Amino acid sequence: MLDRRQWMMAAGAATLATAAPVLTGARKNDRVTLFLCGDVMTGRGIDQVMPHPSDPRIFESYLKSARDYVSLAERENGPIPKPVGYDYIWGAAIGELERRRPDARIINLETSITKEDDPEPKGINYRMNPENVRCLTAARIDCCVLANNHVLDWGRAGCVDTLETLHGVGIATAGAGRNASEAASPAPLSTRHGQILVFGVASRTSGVPTSWAATDSRPGVELLPDLSEQTADRIGGRIRAARKDGDIVVLSVHWGGNWGYEIPADQRTFAHRLIDSEAVDVIHGHSSHHPKGIEIYKGKPILYGCGDFINDYEGIGGYETYRGDLALMYFPTLDATTRKLVQLDLTPLRMKRFQLHRASDEDTKWIRDALAREGLLLGSTVSLVERGTLRVSAS
Repeated sequence: MLDRRQWMMAAGAATLATAAPVLTGARKNDRVTLFLCGDVMTGRGIDQVMPHPSDPRIFESYLKSARDYVSLAERENGPIPKPVGYDYIWGAAIGELERRRPDARIINLETSITKEDDPEPKGINYRMNPENVRCLTAARIDCCVLANNHVLDWGRAGCVDTLETLHGVGIATAGAGRNASEAASPAPLSTRHGQILVFGVASRTSGVPTSWAATDSRPGVELLPDLSEQTADRIGGRIRAARKDGDIVVLSVHWGGNWGYEIPADQRTFAHRLIDSEAVDVIHGHSSHHPKGIEIYKGKPILYGCGDFINDYEGIGGYETYRGDLALMYFPTLDATTRKLVQLDLTPLRMKRFQLHRASDEDTKWIRDALAREGLLLGSTVSLVERGTLRVSAS
């Protein structure tokens, strides 16, 4: 077994390699490409710079106004042109989405969209004014996964408001619902090659309270009791019963802590078991504030932690070694017939003045090296295939 020093030395060599061949020989018109990213937090400071900010009062230990987060960001990188346009926060991501033209755009939305004014007593509560929902339609998001530890920040009424607002603008949801049945149901996304089913689940390890679980008579999230083999088998059975021949299945799961690269053994076992049972084709993991290592298991991508994508953390000190200001766009391309990975490209970005910008060459190299180092533990390599594009392959 390699020690940490050996892993880092090997990672440096691995990143110099050219990209490995694609995994299958699917023709271009037989492929399905997804856009996936980690946590999108459009509340608090982000909400304040948009055209219709919510009441800025917050209930945190150190700050009492969401506007203070705007001030921190401006102190760090300069003024933000308030109010910003609805597409502003996406910045360079909009152009990349237009260039890639993915068949489906799927995000983890970690914000309640509501005017409710009764926060859960948890200290940090994210809320976006429903009138600002156009910041999501501006990026033509197809599905918001809501199985996370912020969708009920403003109570069950706030969760229902979130569902109604998103559905009202044609955005599908997964992982939360008005009852347990809706929370467990997949979001069906139609493509030219058939259907993508997105299931959303949350683990208590990400900080989701047990009381947030949806029931037959109460709104909430699809909350896993654990990551045991029995739970994987139950989820897998439910997915296989819902999927039809040709469907591509994405399981979006909110799990684990915010910082650190370690991937718990139970996460790997859970992901492997769902792939082994032919229930899931893509594991879309999130909760970590920075990207974590990626595994390609039996031709299926496992994104253990996609990292934050949009947030208002700019100017906040702590954990700088993880480079939480860097974000990744994930573009897995699957063979529509075999549902196996053809290619996995990543586009690095950096948040500055609450807007995503193309990462510099230096920042791209930093995140490539970090992913390559962690990928050694998971059997993956990361290569720079063109300026601003990383490719992940099975080693």
